[in-house]
Amino acid sequence: MNIQQHILQLRDTLTQHNYNYYVLDQPTISDFDFDVKLKELQALEDAHPEFADEHSPTKRVGGAITKNFETVVHDHRMYSLDNSYSKEDVLDWETRVKKVIDGKVQFVCELKYDGASISLTYENGILLKAVTRGDGVQGDNVTANIKTIRSVPLRLKGDYPPKFDIRGEIVLPFEGFIKMNEERVEIGEEPYRNPRNTASGSLKLQDSAEVSKRPLECLLYNITGNNLNSDTQFESLEKARAWGFKVPKAAALVNSIDDVFEFIDYWNIHRHDLPYETDGVVVKINDLHQQDELGYTAKSPRWAIAYKFKAEQVSTRLNEITYQVGRTGAITPVANLEPVELAGTTVKRASLHNADQIEKLDIREGDEVFVEKGGEIIPKIIAVDLTKRPADSRPTHYIENCPECGTALVRNDGEAQHYCPNYNGCQPQIIGRIQHFISRKAMDIEGLGGETVALLVKENLITDYSDLYTLTKADVIPLERMAEKSADNLINGIEASKEIPFERVLYALGIRYVGETVAKKLVKHFKSITNIADATLIDLVTVDEIGIRIAESVVDFFNSEQNQIIVEQLRDCGVQMEISAEKLANQTNKLEGQAFVVSGVFESLSRDELKKMIEDNGGKVSSSISSKTSYLIAGDNMGPSKRTKAEKLQIPIISEAEFKKILK
Repeated sequence: MNIQQHILQLRDTLTQHNYNYYVLDQPTISDFDFDVKLKELQALEDAHPEFADEHSPTKRVGGAITKNFETVVHDHRMYSLDNSYSKEDVLDWETRVKKVIDGKVQFVCELKYDGASISLTYENGILLKAVTRGDGVQGDNVTANIKTIRSVPLRLKGDYPPKFDIRGEIVLPFEGFIKMNEERVEIGEEPYRNPRNTASGSLKLQDSAEVSKRPLECLLYNITGNNLNSDTQFESLEKARAWGFKVPKAAALVNSIDDVFEFIDYWNIHRHDLPYETDGVVVKINDLHQQDELGYTAKSPRWAIAYKFKAEQVSTRLNEITYQVGRTGAITPVANLEPVELAGTTVKRASLHNADQIEKLDIREGDEVFVEKGGEIIPKIIAVDLTKRPADSRPTHYIENCPECGTALVRNDGEAQHYCPNYNGCQPQIIGRIQHFISRKAMDIEGLGGETVALLVKENLITDYSDLYTLTKADVIPLERMAEKSADNLINGIEASKEIPFERVLYALGIRYVGETVAKKLVKHFKSITNIADATLIDLVTVDEIGIRIAESVVDFFNSEQNQIIVEQLRDCGVQMEISAEKLANQTNKLEGQAFVVSGVFESLSRDELKKMIEDNGGKVSSSISSKTSYLIAGDNMGPSKRTKAEKLQIPIISEAEFKKILK
């Protein structure tokens, strides 16, 4: 056997032993023998660099240094799940599903592991990149760190697709977490708070050799891509396991919602026996064609729901109620608590939401209160222990003036929150609007963070977000902690943001009630900032899904002389204030006023591509058939009830080819 063959044989042997140990939990070789073989391979690779392979088992020890993690756009968006906290919510979800899906529905139940979400991309069976969730649209490239995790295969085996993404959670098992903390205490360091945060923080360590020392694991649960050759979620999990991924075995295929509840009840008790943090159960529609039929909301898949286990509760003392001012002027009362441990973290503060909530709970300073984590993330006060209320307790009197600028607060009819109306003179509002403007989903200005924004405002270098575009390096370099390179990055990041497309610019302006989805609808309809600014209330409410509240907010924003000046300054600085010519070239109004339902599997286009063509040409896509439906575009495997309903309502049923003819 020659040197190259020996190296290849050692790699295959070590990869198999690694799989047996870290994925199957069935080691067939001692740690000592594994290390001997690994050292032999390392020595051979060092002596023969011509046979180097970045996917060799020797690369698992890390050593790559990453100072700045590259931002990468996901090929397929990473959606978040809708959460439910009761079985009634799950039943409501099943009802919504069955309104769209014909025939039998099967469910896959999976445990919801509490870790750091990751997307792994494989091409020709080789790990190409590993990207964090980020905001779902884009995340950080952490490939060098992920390669050190032994349960992540660097090279796949079996019959895998040419290219695909697989999603999962990076978790830190309890045993490894306890051992890490024991070592930290021994050397006089503070112990880590909880496994989830430690796992998440590990992904952003700059030295991958340090990551390799942490006993992280990667649990996979969803394959995404084109031409995956799987018809069901459960089948895709089994295939992923065969390719070499660590897919939890707790997943179950069930035939009814009663079976789903049985799974939930079982794991609500037995989750405490698991080696990882688990905070719920994810229920998915098994059939991938049915998943495709159900589609997505702006944030979540309609074909899945997360049932969260009941949150942990503790009691503690409410020391003081303070008030925060948000970017819209909304006032949020905050409970400052005696620090208490809750679900692995120390809780010191909790939102009280509004005056109605305070009145409803009759909550007062000095009270003993019960606190839980909503979704085991956000602390909230759920009740007061009246048996421990001090004798001299006084009811809470909600503030009447802004805690920052002293302006008298207002509360509009039908709204729960109080507002500070001093839009242009209240500093937290100004800072908050600019922080929203630069955020990742908005202008995504690299090199500029929330703290720097606050500093720029306090140093009177900017008074609104249009001032960012007049900043110079000389302006920012005197700021605290601002080095030469940081100043360059900030100015370059501001310049690069001029290429951000118009729909994100509109969202960045921070118009009340105009989120990402509403901004896209307004941009698609009006095409430019000038047309939106000139639009009347009637013009706005005629846009699909734009109600009177949103319309009034848009009109109020552009009626402000100050806002008009800011928008004009942004335009003059080169910020995108209309749809690009390239995007406009692909849009028409051919289908304006027409509503389409898309159902089934199609030959040359995916369902998403069909929907995009409809929307790009002015049409509307609906998930269910009604008397307002113009056409049902029918593909293979379309449910019979949709056809029956369309025929009953005399709605034309057309094929993919006929739809293309309509467009022509």
